[in-house]
Amino acid sequence: MSKSELIRNLENTIENIPDFPKPGIQFKDITPIFLQPKLYEDVIADLVNFSRGKVDAVCGIESRGYLFGIAVAVALEVPFILIRKAGKLPPPFIGEKYDLEYGSAEIEMRTGQIRPGQRILIHDDLLATGGTTQAAAQLVEKQGAKVVQFSFLIGLKDLHGEEVLKKFDAEVYSILEY
Repeated sequence: MSKSELIRNLENTIENIPDFPKPGIQFKDITPIFLQPKLYEDVIADLVNFSRGKVDAVCGIESRGYLFGIAVAVALEVPFILIRKAGKLPPPFIGEKYDLEYGSAEIEMRTGQIRPGQRILIHDDLLATGGTTQAAAQLVEKQGAKVVQFSFLIGLKDLHGEEVLKKFDAEVYSILEY
């Protein structure tokens, strides 16, 4: 499938839910993709094409980053490492706090799953302001690895998340951009 066909199919499949989870937010519901196995395969193939030969492991951000990230890691034949909300992983782990529009949050990952010097892809379903993704990259760097790529199903350009990630000197890829 060509890139333009993939984009067209995704745009026709992803549902826009106005005013969810709060007024003014236009939620992009990606769950209809999972009703179409071939479309899901095409998404994975596109993401794999971006990363093939360039990464040693994939880190996925809870929870929707797992939906594609695990399949990408399997296709690339590299490990998949979970990045979770605070309090969900057994020790030993490290955490990183970050700010949200409405407060703060923390993510964690287990130590010892990333080796120093590894080239890491961080994957999530959506890039908005970049706060969560930046915190994930800082967790990776604290363990001596290098984030070389970020990938997303959707990038929201008006929220400037890509600008936040520039300091990591890594490739940033979104299949769809709004």
